[in-house]
Amino acid sequence: MMDAPLLALTRRAPGPPPGYSPRAAATENMRQLIQLRWLAVGGQLVAILVSHFGLGVLLPLAPMLGVIALLAAANLFFTLTLRRALIVRGELLLALLFDMAALTAQLYLSGGATNPFVSLYLIQVVLGAILLPLPALWPLVATAALCFAFLTQNHAPLNLPERLWDRKADLMMIGEWINFALVATLLALFITRISRNLRARDVYVTDLGQRAIEEDHIVRMALFASGAAHELGTPLSTLSVLIADWRRDPLLAANPQLAEELEEAEREVERCREIVSDILDSAGLARGEAMGSERIADLVGDIVEAWTALHPETPLEANLGNPEEARVAAEPALRQAIWSLLENAAEASPGGISLSCETSQERLSVAVADRGPGFSANQLERVGQLHQSTKGAGHGVGLFLASNVARRLGGSLEAANREDGGAIVTVSLPLASAIVPGP
Repeated sequence: MMDAPLLALTRRAPGPPPGYSPRAAATENMRQLIQLRWLAVGGQLVAILVSHFGLGVLLPLAPMLGVIALLAAANLFFTLTLRRALIVRGELLLALLFDMAALTAQLYLSGGATNPFVSLYLIQVVLGAILLPLPALWPLVATAALCFAFLTQNHAPLNLPERLWDRKADLMMIGEWINFALVATLLALFITRISRNLRARDVYVTDLGQRAIEEDHIVRMALFASGAAHELGTPLSTLSVLIADWRRDPLLAANPQLAEELEEAEREVERCREIVSDILDSAGLARGEAMGSERIADLVGDIVEAWTALHPETPLEANLGNPEEARVAAEPALRQAIWSLLENAAEASPGGISLSCETSQERLSVAVADRGPGFSANQLERVGQLHQSTKGAGHGVGLFLASNVARRLGGSLEAANREDGGAIVTVSLPLASAIVPGP
């Protein structure tokens, strides 16, 4: 979560906070610069009014207040650019150069390089060193040096009233102390916030890299699976023919127990052929493109019926809710993902598991719960990552594949431990009318 804004004028619009992508991080950093500029507007206005009316220092009020007004107008413009949530290339450099130009104008009108607040240039330079790439930083450094050199030779004098001439040294020292405290405070405050944004961006980029590695592993697994499925087609067809021949044999048909086992074997071979067909069909899909849809009731109902028939020893309590005509993507891998969650739950809780569906706000949630030992703290932190289980494929590859199937369809997978014991894994998916395939 990003830092709360210091000023109401820089508050983000209602809604969820932006992500941690490089673009979002750049937007947040621009927001920090806008907050800093509002502080500069207020600080300059107070300093000018106190100096002119309180201390009697004769300042050119009209041009100095004009610079403040221009600074405020530019800040409003930069604030409007945040609504598009996209910082164009060079915008941060432009913002820092504009701040430097406004500071140069104010210093020119109030003593130039002799003004104790001349070291405020360091704020722009330090911010530039953090926010800008090296090629853009050096023009900023050169501009700051040129502005300082210009102010040493060209500036309007700072006219103190006669009653303050004897206290000029003391006033300068107080001004330098105030300036030092101001620079230190602003740098500590804003550098901390900006650095946090940059760290969040780095975490986001690292996560993208890890996701790319996982996606590559999935592709290799899919290639292997599709190749294996293709090779399995022939022996499965042979087995199917052999079982059919055996069932027609009069000697084997006369044995009721053997005939029943052959019938079950034929069903299992047929199921294997369906799985192989689903793998090959899934391998032919282009990441959700041109994907059809099917009713939630049909999808989950078929899974529950097939799984219950195959695992009669494990009670399955199914609650399909009231999906009406809601539909989800007709992705064969989705069936396998839900099936693997049921297998996981049955392995952890042979005494019984449950499956429930809920549709709300254009999303489907499928929750599989068990009464087993639950997840460890380490497993919860790394759920969905590859090969994190100490219990074999049931809790490692299964959750990993289910998580990636959900993410590919624009959804997510969450795991938690139940208060009354056991674990629950929830797959959340957009309904067919709201599908946006994930990266």
